Amino acid sequence: MKFISKRVGATALAATLVATFFGAAGSDAVAQDQAEQDSLEVARTQSAPAFVASAAEPEVRFVMNEVVQELPEKAEVPEISLPTPGAAASLRELVGDIDTSGEMSREMMCLAQAVYFESRGEPLDGQLAVARVVINRAESSRFPDDYCSVVTQRAQFSFVRGGRIPAPNHSSRAWTKAKAIARIAHRDLWESPAHDALYFHATYVRPSWAGRMTTRATIDNHIFYR
Repeated sequence: MKFISKRVGATALAATLVATFFGAAGSDAVAQDQAEQDSLEVARTQSAPAFVASAAEPEVRFVMNEVVQELPEKAEVPEISLPTPGAAASLRELVGDIDTSGEMSREMMCLAQAVYFESRGEPLDGQLAVARVVINRAESSRFPDDYCSVVTQRAQFSFVRGGRIPAPNHSSRAWTKAKAIARIAHRDLWESPAHDALYFHATYVRPSWAGRMTTRATIDNHIFYR
């Protein structure tokens, strides 16, 4: 029993010595491998060049200020220079500020003619309301899409004969005002009491359709409806 114990003890002692020897050697090997890897990493880092954009790649630069590319100028000539909305103290003042000397397009001419023939004897508010009716009709799906077609629509404006609009007196003050009112209404430079009206008639008549409409304004000799 004592011999067996000694053998077991000697064997255990030898196993312990072997484990200790190889464990130390293994530890040294692991430490050596780690050291070698660290040395290679440091060497690779020190020897590796900094990233430089290749000649085939464009250089990228960042700037602090916005870069605006100049565009070629495009010549745009407005039909006419008009006052800023709200700048005039009254509609009369605004009419006086409008330049009526320039040429008018066909559509604007039709609008001015409607104002002239339907309301040249009315106050400026009444003339503006007539212009608004023509414009509102052109914008409504229930009527033609442009001023001339609205004005020449059959059985709508009594001054139209056979689909033709007569020529106004171009030298009269009434025509000058009508042109100014047409431009004011077209650019919506002044608010009208009949801003959304689609119909109007003289106060001395009472058409049957008027009872089905909503009154928007009564201005001098005209009543305006929606």
